[in-house]
Amino acid sequence: MNAAQIFSRTLVYDGWYKFFQIQIAMPDGSTGERHLLDNGSAVAVLPYDPGRRVCMLIDQPRAAVLAAGEPPLLEAIAGGLDGASPEERIVEEAMEEGGLRLAAFELVSTIWPLPPVSTERLTLYLAEYGPENRVAAGGGAHHENECITVHEVGLDRLRAMVMDGTLTDAKTLILAQALLLRHPELWA
Repeated sequence: MNAAQIFSRTLVYDGWYKFFQIQIAMPDGSTGERHLLDNGSAVAVLPYDPGRRVCMLIDQPRAAVLAAGEPPLLEAIAGGLDGASPEERIVEEAMEEGGLRLAAFELVSTIWPLPPVSTERLTLYLAEYGPENRVAAGGGAHHENECITVHEVGLDRLRAMVMDGTLTDAKTLILAQALLLRHPELWA
């Protein structure tokens, strides 16, 4: 059996992201049309303070969430790589979005968040912080119109949100589950 192959790629939109119409030769000899969102790679971190038993999450206006009429999502700090390494970018994003100076990270995984349509690879990290690491207000880059709100959420509340299904942002759910599995002593 042959592997599937792209034989045609047509650029449909070129803006903040790129959208392509793709034609694929399937392993069984048939062809199929697909759509591809080329939005680069990204990184996310769930900072947690074991001493105060809190983690830092953010919320910001998201078009899809607004269109669905849903309340804002609580999310891990994240951002696109834009040519930087995941380690470089997450240091910048933690400062920009959360006002945190982070230095040590625990790699969780690099995942495909939406493989049917997106090229994005997302590298996920956990990172300890303490009050001394909170050196700025955060809130995002003003020139990017992010309008980020920073939240310190108790670890017991985070666990409850995982367990009752109310933590609905996928990257944040994965990171919270990783924190629960890798650091059970935080709930001992």
